[in-house]
Amino acid sequence: MSRLKNAIRWLAYPGLDLHTRNRGSMRRFWKSGARDVLDAGSGNGYLAWLAYRSGATVVAMNHDAGEIAKARELLLGYRACDPARLAFEQRDLYDLAAETRRFDEIVCSEVLEHIRRDGEVVREFFRILRPGGYLHLCCPYRLHPRHQAEVLDEHESGGHVRAGYTHDEYRALLEPAGFVIDRFAGIGDAGVYQADRVLRGIRGRLGDLAALPLAPLALPFVWAARLDPPTPFSLYVRAVRPR
Repeated sequence: MSRLKNAIRWLAYPGLDLHTRNRGSMRRFWKSGARDVLDAGSGNGYLAWLAYRSGATVVAMNHDAGEIAKARELLLGYRACDPARLAFEQRDLYDLAAETRRFDEIVCSEVLEHIRRDGEVVREFFRILRPGGYLHLCCPYRLHPRHQAEVLDEHESGGHVRAGYTHDEYRALLEPAGFVIDRFAGIGDAGVYQADRVLRGIRGRLGDLAALPLAPLALPFVWAARLDPPTPFSLYVRAVRPR
């Protein structure tokens, strides 16, 4: 039964959230081949799996024990990924000060908007990156209407503590830590946003099982999504630790 459950999960992986799937497009800005990658705030493990497939040795950190267990079961168990190259660890990013390993790349997607002390975390990213290493950061674009209308989480209890970042806010966050920004990209155009909104509405009313058969109809909106729309849903930035 467990194998059947994982087979069904894999058919829908990384899930019914089209924005999660669309953010995989940031991998075009990653390196490839053998390297050490940290996925900081790995969620269901999708970006860690993409980095693993590109040849990296990946450490995926997540504070949620349930998500870690599911990712291990699916990717290390069902998909038989090499545990020497893909590891899932239950860790809080505020604890990075104790981290002694070094990485060639850090991927941090849709995480910093949940964290009040984002500057503290970014300084630790800089410390544990090797010289010449890249930070790949993706967060909500603060000026998108959806994010501007959001009610924020004042207590850092799991929701967004800020509505996201703009280009200038990324600069103010990253450059004082020592990073040099060399690439911005808007991710999530209007087509992806509207398709996800419809799918999300069906899920809210009828549940995920009702929405699952409709997901293939929404995938073309992800495949056709263009970078840098006028008002992206998320904003990606690539920053380098200088040599």
